[in-house]
Amino acid sequence: MEKESNVLQGSGSSGSPSTGTSSGLGLIGFDSFHFVVENLERSRHFYTEVLDFKEVARAGDDLVARSGQQSIVFGAGDARVCVSTPLAQKSKAARYLRRHPAGVMSLSFRVQNLDAAAKFLEERGGTFLSDPLEAKDERGGTYRAFEIATPLGDVAFRFIERNDFKAFAPGFTDSGKGNAVRPDNMFGIAGIDHVTSNGLTMQPIIAWYRDVLGFVPFWEISFHTNDVAEGRASGSGLRSIVMWDPASGVKFATNEPLRPFFRDSQITKFVEDNAGNGVQHVAFAVTNIISSVEELKRRGVQFMGTHPAYYRDLPGRLAKLGIHNVKEELAELERLGILVDGSHERYMLQIFMQEAAALYDESRAGPFFYEIIQRAGDAGFGFGNFRALFESIERAQKAEAAAAAVAKSGGESR
Repeated sequence: MEKESNVLQGSGSSGSPSTGTSSGLGLIGFDSFHFVVENLERSRHFYTEVLDFKEVARAGDDLVARSGQQSIVFGAGDARVCVSTPLAQKSKAARYLRRHPAGVMSLSFRVQNLDAAAKFLEERGGTFLSDPLEAKDERGGTYRAFEIATPLGDVAFRFIERNDFKAFAPGFTDSGKGNAVRPDNMFGIAGIDHVTSNGLTMQPIIAWYRDVLGFVPFWEISFHTNDVAEGRASGSGLRSIVMWDPASGVKFATNEPLRPFFRDSQITKFVEDNAGNGVQHVAFAVTNIISSVEELKRRGVQFMGTHPAYYRDLPGRLAKLGIHNVKEELAELERLGILVDGSHERYMLQIFMQEAAALYDESRAGPFFYEIIQRAGDAGFGFGNFRALFESIERAQKAEAAAAAVAKSGGESR
């Protein structure tokens, strides 16, 4: 059942990009993502004091009054996250939190021409959530945007055309360095590398990326713990497909559970904890993952663990992959729990933070987490790393279940 497939024409086993055509949307890249929380001050501390993001904008008084929610935008390089918390039950943030724990409510993308993007989506059956928004600032800059529904539950996609519009969005005021500046980040966070979502069945999601957005396949994999330990009484698995827009490089990974033990899969658990399909993680690109992880750990960030066997096997696996030029010391990667994969002298380094619910010991914080990734020529996702992530999440979930069982038995004995 274990399978990895590279579907790009003319690419190596690592999934290196080939030449491709535009999706037709005219995508430029990621603009931002909108995160909804119940504790805005905790989020402010996490982004500014832990991840070294700068506060670049906030919702103005009029927008707060109209929307019924407080919003702050944090930035690092080209990455922007708008974090909102409800002040009134009529707000979008309140409606989202009535259905889900904290999580991503929308993803925004820059496009070259909003009218062309709208025409493209209309012809392919896109479902528009409202008429296009248009605004102009005092300097004459324009901002135009619309949102469409997605098969990711309550996650919307927003497409934005900016023409010399400096603010984050209409109704927002700049704070600190301002949204138009690329804030320096001590970890070298340059932007969003990719976004990964989970669902109980991926085909409607993949078909939507293909048929509505015009994306094409990039990479896929299936893996089950039964493949490495047959005859187990339990286990879990997943299948993942990555779709992308070759012109902009925007990539979406989508995961679904895999039988046997479908209900035991970490993907099923995410969907249950999130109360539906949603964004599992966002990957931030960094320039020096060694120093980044060292400092993040010093600041209290906890990462998903990796089994020691991964590092015992790593030298041999890298040799088989044709990777002999890893600049980082393998002992340092093992000490910090950083994963490495790739092929033909191109590699990538990545690590995954604990999900927010575990980080804060609070289920309402949600199952979302961040990935930190450094690329050294490899543009793929890395089968070895993907499998290691899968196994580390499974171990963490088993530990949580065991602790819960002990606590329950202790309570019953009293």
